[in-house]
Amino acid sequence: MKRYDLRHLKNEFEPRMKEILNEHKAKEVAIFLFEIGDFTTVQRSADLVKEAGYELMNSLKFNEVDWTIVVKK
Repeated sequence: MKRYDLRHLKNEFEPRMKEILNEHKAKEVAIFLFEIGDFTTVQRSADLVKEAGYELMNSLKFNEVDWTIVVKK
């Protein structure tokens, strides 16, 4: 299991997330933490996970501004 904190990228986290998913080992769980604004980033992240061939195992609001997703290939 590996955790990736993408909050510092604000709304521009998707390119880095895609890069990580492409390099991530199969069968290893990845946890991504990113900042949400208007919740469109949540749907975009779910779409990105599906597009990369991963399973979205969990998606939840971490606090007032952060979101966490758990994925596995």
